[in-house]
Amino acid sequence: MMQIKGIPVTLYERTESGEDSFGNPIYTESEVTINNVLVSPVSAQEALDTLSLTGRKVIYQLGLPKGDNHNWTAGTKVSFFGEIFRTIGDIRQGIEEMVPLDWHKIVSVERIENED
Repeated sequence: MMQIKGIPVTLYERTESGEDSFGNPIYTESEVTINNVLVSPVSAQEALDTLSLTGRKVIYQLGLPKGDNHNWTAGTKVSFFGEIFRTIGDIRQGIEEMVPLDWHKIVSVERIENED
């Protein structure tokens, strides 16, 4: 029997580390490897729908493993397949105990062409 397996994904967690001279927060990034993340390309129709509604081109959806408590909110940077992506939209979540597999959250990502 074939098992579904995810891949390791690097999540860039941002932590507030101070303020600049104007009182704006300064952040530092730390890399965290999240194992067993499902990566699925979105359909052409979903990519077009998201582009029409938000102006952003969603490329993949990530299935997040149960028990993961990292911050995946919109704008969080992630990397896999040798490329860098940014999460967009809200996280969709099922009831952990009711989902039979190892993943119960979904987040969409867009490719970052030129990193700021």
